[in-house]
Amino acid sequence: MAVPGDPRSAGAAGARFFCTAGRGLEPFLMREVRARLAATQVEYISGKVFFTTCSDLNMLKKLKSAERLFLLIKKQFPLTVSSRSKGKIFNEIQRLVNDDPESWLNAITIWKNLLQLDAEKEKVSQRDANPLKRKTEENGTIVAKILKAEQIHEIQENRECLLEKQIEKETLEQGDFITERERFQAQSQNNVAKAIDAHDQNALTFRVSCRCSGAVAQTCTAQEVGRIIGIALKKQFGWKADLRTPNVEIFIHLNDVYSVVGIPVLRVPLASRAYIKTAGLRSTIAWAMASLAEIKDVYYVGADVSDSQLQGASDNLKAAGLKDKIELLKVSVIELPLPSESVNTIISDIPFGKKFKLGKDIKSILQEMERVLHIGGTIVLLLSEDHDRCLKGCEDGSIPLTSKGSHTEKKPGLEKCLTPKENAGPSESVSPSSEASNQERFDRMPPFGSLVPVERYKVSLGKTGAFIYKYKKSHSCAR
Repeated sequence: MAVPGDPRSAGAAGARFFCTAGRGLEPFLMREVRARLAATQVEYISGKVFFTTCSDLNMLKKLKSAERLFLLIKKQFPLTVSSRSKGKIFNEIQRLVNDDPESWLNAITIWKNLLQLDAEKEKVSQRDANPLKRKTEENGTIVAKILKAEQIHEIQENRECLLEKQIEKETLEQGDFITERERFQAQSQNNVAKAIDAHDQNALTFRVSCRCSGAVAQTCTAQEVGRIIGIALKKQFGWKADLRTPNVEIFIHLNDVYSVVGIPVLRVPLASRAYIKTAGLRSTIAWAMASLAEIKDVYYVGADVSDSQLQGASDNLKAAGLKDKIELLKVSVIELPLPSESVNTIISDIPFGKKFKLGKDIKSILQEMERVLHIGGTIVLLLSEDHDRCLKGCEDGSIPLTSKGSHTEKKPGLEKCLTPKENAGPSESVSPSSEASNQERFDRMPPFGSLVPVERYKVSLGKTGAFIYKYKKSHSCAR
């Protein structure tokens, strides 16, 4: 029987997902899910992008601009909490489960199939890639006979000790091929497969994680919401709560704009890259900047004056297997040892902090970048809000520009919140006055010498805001 949204049987319908994204990165994630996953029905609310895709888990794991990945259970309008008793609010929260139990069962089935299909592919991949493991499995009968012989001939203590050491060594070697994540997934998949079986529905264990903000948070706590949802799930489906080692986690986000319920598909956030050993700029911001630069096949050079930063970069390159493809130089960005007009693309996180002299230093940095950049080349910069204000005062005059692909431009792929389907829930939009102000601010941004700004995005770095600017070099510069 075909299950709606099942990646094995849904065909063109696909399954419905959503990803969390840093504020300002929604346009990048929308473009990426379309390009990488052939996603449809793409829409966003602040901090989240929703989409439908037939892609398997292996493809979903490759998303670079997303923080976390969820399978969507439901998205709807916010709870009505004004002038209502707490008991009525609790009843409305329970209805998230009771009004549409089939959507919960379908989502659990889709989630199970995603994990099972991924586990099967990984198993085949490991079998093909690990001849030592295959050899160990093929010799399993021989090892079993040896163990049996040891039990029979207990008097041969010396021989028994030797065989035990050999078996222990083989076990450790085989264990190298099994990661902690694989062990968890294998255990989880086995438990879920049993729980989803029609004859063993009550075996599923779960826990609930909640986020509440706005009027909902003033009325009830996240712990209360989690408890209410947990009780409703136990009564509706017979599932059992397990806060430590559940089969499945249920995620709920309630605020004044929407109510969203989903299942985290992966334990580890997508933004946690295994090859990043030394943390620096957040991986999603770095990917957004690189995607704007539209890098092709190139020779890479990284530059910094800090030994610790260069060492961290070197560790990351080694972990990613790129040590021989990127050269690191200990040089100042205002004195690059490169010929004029010798570089096609520059990506830079302009230094932040009190030691950085904004007015003088940012002008020197841009002048040096302008010097080494080829005509028609691209510069992508991450600027603090102070940088942004300072840069506007670096040169007099301004040229009205059209924002090609800017955050406020109304064009395919960046539609104004993309009108949601009926009953799909609201999409959060930027007010027309805010859009006009943002566009006006961008249009007032003057070129810097031969560097002409073409795109601008306001993004969040956590507690602080920042801007990503893309420049193009229009002509040769004389310094």
